[in-house]
Amino acid sequence: MVICNVKHFIGPGQIRLAHTDIDFPDFSAYRHDRESGEDSGLDNRKAFSYLMVAAGTIPTTYFAKAMVQELVISMSASADVLAVGKIEVKLDKIPEGKNVTFKWRGQPLFVRHRTAEEIETEQAVDLSSLRHQEHDNDRVKKPEWLVVLGICTHLGCVPIPNKGEYGGYYCPCHGSHYDSSGRIRKGPAPLNLAVPEYAFADDDTLVVG
Repeated sequence: MVICNVKHFIGPGQIRLAHTDIDFPDFSAYRHDRESGEDSGLDNRKAFSYLMVAAGTIPTTYFAKAMVQELVISMSASADVLAVGKIEVKLDKIPEGKNVTFKWRGQPLFVRHRTAEEIETEQAVDLSSLRHQEHDNDRVKKPEWLVVLGICTHLGCVPIPNKGEYGGYYCPCHGSHYDSSGRIRKGPAPLNLAVPEYAFADDDTLVVG
């Protein structure tokens, strides 16, 4: 029998051989510089934000300037434009007790020649009974003449003169009743008929506007 020395065949552990002659590729050119990248990205975002703000400010400023110019022009109306906004009414053409409707600035205008009885009645009304409390003296410049816009203060219908429970005006749309001072007395309308700006050029001429 032949006895062999097994330690020559079975070592105490494995030994791996490494190759040292392999060239590894260099990726340094593709590596991201984190610090410089963050700074660069932040700068780019800031620059973009500034650009967007500037781009939005320019048209906004131009638009605001145009609006101001248009407002100034509209406020500086010429004499002929102002003349269109006025109307002259010859009062001697309106009989006592009658209401005549005119067109003023595209709206109906009521001019009423009140009787002595109507004047006395309206001046005696108790203000506490009114929804929109106005004394008759505060709504007229001459007791015999009432000047109001013919537009119901409820939904804008045109009231009918000399109708309704108080003998002034009646709105057929929803049943509002006004007295001969144009004050709301019954129905859904919340306010009295509006009194426009007007003046008496002389005893027989009314200028509205």
